[in-house]
Amino acid sequence: MSVEEDKAIAPGIQVIARAASVLRALGGRPEGLSLGQIAKEVGLARSTVQRIVAALASEDFVAEAKPGHGVRIGPGLARLAASLNSNFTDILHPHLVALRDMLGETVDLSILSGGSVVFIDQIPGQQRLVAMSAIGERFPLHCTANGKAILACFARQDAEKLIDKSLAEHPDYPVADRNALLREIELVQRHHLAFDLAEHAMGISAVGVAVVDPYGRPVAVSIPAPTHRFNAQRALISRTLSDFREKLRALVAGD
Repeated sequence: MSVEEDKAIAPGIQVIARAASVLRALGGRPEGLSLGQIAKEVGLARSTVQRIVAALASEDFVAEAKPGHGVRIGPGLARLAASLNSNFTDILHPHLVALRDMLGETVDLSILSGGSVVFIDQIPGQQRLVAMSAIGERFPLHCTANGKAILACFARQDAEKLIDKSLAEHPDYPVADRNALLREIELVQRHHLAFDLAEHAMGISAVGVAVVDPYGRPVAVSIPAPTHRFNAQRALISRTLSDFREKLRALVAGD
């Protein structure tokens, strides 16, 4: 490549690098950041950040956050991330459908991302009233069934660091008793089942399990349901998901 070609390409590379730095700044901030906050974090002029954000927004890579909170990661980037897991979800999807058919309740597949659990597949329940979220949506680790199951995949010190990240990314969900949460995670490590008893969303409870893939990445499956129905079927749902965990482990390991 000639010197002239290098000079022509360099500005484009700089733009990509700056856009990547903006996306990284937003990656752990689901509540969003203002243009000024982004500029301070990435060390760029606010006007430069504004142009980059406008370009990213045109591709759906960033979207407007809550009023007064600037922008956050957009659904376009979430879809792109989900596509990286497409082969993985393709393998698991029919098994998740079969699990949904056994119980009639929604089944979620999720992975760890920063201090959050991110949904990469969802099989809607067959009941009239079901618990639903959205693929790409980020939930806290410390107060969800799939999040606690993922925390249980880590040693205590690493789990505590993830809890801190989760609290930073989801400040609307404080921990009432940290020691009780850590004891709960230790229990999940022994019995594999993690519960969210209307902690994250009023009227919705869930049970979750998680396994680790050959690269050390946790993968979780959870079953949420309206709390009144979950309580009535808790033993059946828990037993069925506990049995499914062995199949999940084999599928993730490629056995």
